Amino acid sequence: MQGQRGGVPVFKRALVKLSGEALLGTEPFGIHQPTVRQIAEDLIEAVELGVEIGVVVGGGNIFRGAQMHGMGLSRPAADSMGMLGTVMNVIALEAQLTSLGQTARAMSAVAMPSVVETYTRQQAMDHLSKGRIVLLAGGTGNPFFTTDTGGALRAAELECDVLLKATQVDGVYDSDPRKNPQAKRYDTVSFDEVIRKDLKVMDTAAFAVARDAKLPIAVFAIQERGSIAAVLKGEGRSTLVTG
Repeated sequence: MQGQRGGVPVFKRALVKLSGEALLGTEPFGIHQPTVRQIAEDLIEAVELGVEIGVVVGGGNIFRGAQMHGMGLSRPAADSMGMLGTVMNVIALEAQLTSLGQTARAMSAVAMPSVVETYTRQQAMDHLSKGRIVLLAGGTGNPFFTTDTGGALRAAELECDVLLKATQVDGVYDSDPRKNPQAKRYDTVSFDEVIRKDLKVMDTAAFAVARDAKLPIAVFAIQERGSIAAVLKGEGRSTLVTG
């Protein structure tokens, strides 16, 4: 990714989209504490650059609604269970960040005020302006939408400069590099080219939100320590999707 170097962040406000699977670490299910700690440390490093950070977390490490649809559950019921999984994940991240001395606020699009704050744009913006990491659960608050779509929506409405899409690979490829060693990697790619070549960046609804909001998407590998801050400084190995 191209950008200003020398330790100065290219972006001032960013939303990090984490899959639930990013919290698995070496575990087959649930939350791997050392992995959560590493991610928390990376988020703190980003805040220390002076960047305002929001995080949307999936719930696939606990429950994936789309996979359970058709197994006796309606899609809305299954998706609601998946949303609850995202709340568990943000509570774990909030606790880890707090233990490391970083203020954070867990918020949910699904109201459960005795557990976490109910998401409102105004309150989230206030938290960001005060240097708090905002951890966003519950996706969009509606069934049939992925947490990728929730991430793009929150990034757009919180006026973020970039959506950081954390994945298991270091950017966008023309095919799966884990299966095809000859896969071509892109440093930058346009929204139109992603559509034309059917590159798998995000699901269609999420991608449409980002494109319409003219919100750049940086795709990077979350496993590498310090990767979030590196991407924010334009130094990380990632792919930038822009208009």
